[in-house]
Amino acid sequence: MAVATERQDPGPAVAGVRRDGAPPGPRRPAPGAAGRARLTGAAPYLLLLPALAATALLLGWPLVKDGLLSFQNLNMRQLIQHLTEWNGVDNYREALTSEDFWRVTLRSVIFTAVNVVLIMLLGTLVGLLLARLGSKMRLLLSVGLVLAWAMPTIAATTVFQWLFATRFGVVNWVLDALGWHSMAHYNWTGGQFSTFFVITVLIVWGSIPFVAINLYAATTTIPGELYEAAALDGAGGWKSFTSVTFPFLKPFLLATTFLEVIWVFKAFAQVFAINEGGPDRLTETLPVYAFVEGVGNQHYGMGAAISVLTIVVLLALTSYYLRIVLRQEEDEL
Repeated sequence: MAVATERQDPGPAVAGVRRDGAPPGPRRPAPGAAGRARLTGAAPYLLLLPALAATALLLGWPLVKDGLLSFQNLNMRQLIQHLTEWNGVDNYREALTSEDFWRVTLRSVIFTAVNVVLIMLLGTLVGLLLARLGSKMRLLLSVGLVLAWAMPTIAATTVFQWLFATRFGVVNWVLDALGWHSMAHYNWTGGQFSTFFVITVLIVWGSIPFVAINLYAATTTIPGELYEAAALDGAGGWKSFTSVTFPFLKPFLLATTFLEVIWVFKAFAQVFAINEGGPDRLTETLPVYAFVEGVGNQHYGMGAAISVLTIVVLLALTSYYLRIVLRQEEDEL
């Protein structure tokens, strides 16, 4: 007679042990987990893609077109007849062998250095002043800085042309009232240095707000306990600045100087609108020189070559500055 045996339930599985006693196998990922992980890893690049595409379209394509034009002999005849005449590196050879190009390059470097030093010095002083003022005066000064910063470049240039006008300019009237009667009808755009003085005042005036407001924002991140500790050690105002304020602001100052070098070196509207690079082309910087040679003299290939060389000079200046910054960071480490 057959005996029926009842199948017994082995009970719940113990953690790490299968019901049949076999060792646990590798855990399979949930369906779609790998795809979600890849999507998560690619998310930052997907978010950057629209900005990169816009940059490539708005900056990359004009740069490519400018590079192609620099290898062409392009003037009004070629434009009217829709001709494309390639001349190789003749435009670059002509520019690099021209004394005018190197004279303008040296002038542009000196002009940039003077403006950047003045901007950083005055902007830092104004930023530190903002940190010291009361709330009402700080708000008033901040509003003035923002208004100066927000003024369009051509509008600001027109105002400065009125201020330094020969016959009815406010600057000449003030100087005459103070006793300098020879300045009553002084022509500020009649000489190289006086024209550069007006341009420098305009550029520095328009650039100080950026440095001052951002530096003031940077000072708010400095812990007050450090100033208290410096005061307990007997540090005065200058010692507190060199030992507490400056070390915290140094990264900001280095980054801002880098930006100001780029902005001042490529400044075009202020230099051209004041006197169109005059008198006698003595105040032309590289951007204005490229425009005059290209559009003014209708030699568009030469203008394109000079603009490419301008970018190369700017890259050389910024790379030298970045090398100094990185060297200082390595020394601090």
